[in-house]
Amino acid sequence: MTTPSDTLDRLAALIASRRGGDPEKSYVARLLSNAPDAFLKKIGEEATELVMAAKDGVPERVVAETADLWFHCLVMLEHFGLGPAEVLAELERRIGTSGIEEKALRKAIDRESAERKR
Repeated sequence: MTTPSDTLDRLAALIASRRGGDPEKSYVARLLSNAPDAFLKKIGEEATELVMAAKDGVPERVVAETADLWFHCLVMLEHFGLGPAEVLAELERRIGTSGIEEKALRKAIDRESAERKR
């Protein structure tokens, strides 16, 4: 049985295999050759399309637009030498932590870091 993690890993490997490819023949190669602007623009577009699909409340469109956004995020991760494992580990770390607590902790860390820079 294929797990969601397996699917993300397979897609990330496919994206990685396109690095350095011919931008005329590979959409991923084109995005990576024009990095980061190309994939950042697409992430912004896809995020906006996802928001609009969610506002419309059409489940199939929400799934399709989420898939588009995740795909472009995987391209971004490849650009930075990262993959789904790092994101999944971060999500795993957050399980059981209140979102309110997580946000407060990040703000405290940011404040502490800013104070050290002074």
